This record gives sequence, structure tokens and C-alpha cells, in this order.
Amino acid sequence: MKRISIFVSGNGTNLQRIAEYFANNPDVEIVNVVCNNPKAYAIERAKSLGIPVRMVTKAEFNSPEFTQEMAESRLDLVVLAGFLWKIPVSLIQAYPHHIVNIHPALLPKYGGKGFYGEHVHEAVVAAKEAFSGITIHFVDEIYDNGETILQAYIPVSEKETPDSLAAKIHQLEQAYFPVTIEQLLFRR
Repeated sequence: MKRISIFVSGNGTNLQRIAEYFANNPDVEIVNVVCNNPKAYAIERAKSLGIPVRMVTKAEFNSPEFTQEMAESRLDLVVLAGFLWKIPVSLIQAYPHHIVNIHPALLPKYGGKGFYGEHVHEAVVAAKEAFSGITIHFVDEIYDNGETILQAYIPVSEKETPDSLAAKIHQLEQAYFPVTIEQLLFRR
């Protein structure tokens, strides 16, 4: 049995897609959802999917006790699905090459602190980029810096808006993130 934890901060559409993707797979268990935002709609999604939610404060998240709690969960993978806090070094060291993130741009462009959600799409459109996409990568001590696992590209039209680009990026996330997670879980 492969065990994953999904960290979220917002709406939770990727959480839902991942949960639905693995719903009929007896070899994968979503142990819990870790959330740092008490107003996140992802909490409702997790509850409706029957996944336990672990709310966490900034102080708890950065504590050795939280890292120990995660280590005791015997996770095969920690999945960041729209989680906006930087991961503590202690957790990265506890799970080297076992924490994965999805970023709504082609890293290394449009990554780092402050580049998330609509901020990324606004920057891509303003720069008149010909392409955008997603990057699925391992997490290290620097925002959006870890080893790239997969990138998927889409063209950016001259009439693209941040909202239309966001919709296209979301389709890529929904298509590639669960499959990539499955590949990571079963190639180890």
C-alpha cells in the first residue's frame, strides 16, 4: 500500500482530481489532507471525499513535532497541491525526493516567492510569452527550485488573458498531476 498526504491552501480542485483518480486503486491511500487555511474550500472537498483533514498553524508546521508526526505516518509521497507555505528544511530532510509540487508555469521562469495562481498567469501574459505550462518538481529548500519531474507546454495566444490562460493551465494540471504521482509511487 502506497501512502500519500496532500497539502493544500485553497480551492482543492487538484486534491479532488487526485482523490478521484486513486479512488478505485486499492494500492494507494490518501492518509490525510494537511491544510493551513481554515477558509479553504479544499477542507469541504476532503470531508466529502472521506479524507481526514489536519489543520496546521504556521508555528505547528515549522515545529519538529510536525515533522515527527509526518514521519510516523510512513508516507511514500507528500503532494503539494496549491500549498502556499515554504516547506521546513526538517520535513524536506525527512522526505528527500518524496515531496512533489505542481507549479502553474514553466520553471525556472515565473517561480519563487509570490509567484502563485493568478500572479503567475498575469506575468506570463504581460511578458507576451509564446508558451506556458506546468512544472511538476521535487521540493527542496528554495521555492520552485527542486529537480523537474515533468513539464507540459501549451501555446499562449496573442489574445490570451490571465483567466483564459489559467483555465488552460488547470486542464494540464488535472491531466498530468495524478498520472505523475502514480508513476512516482510505483517506480520506487
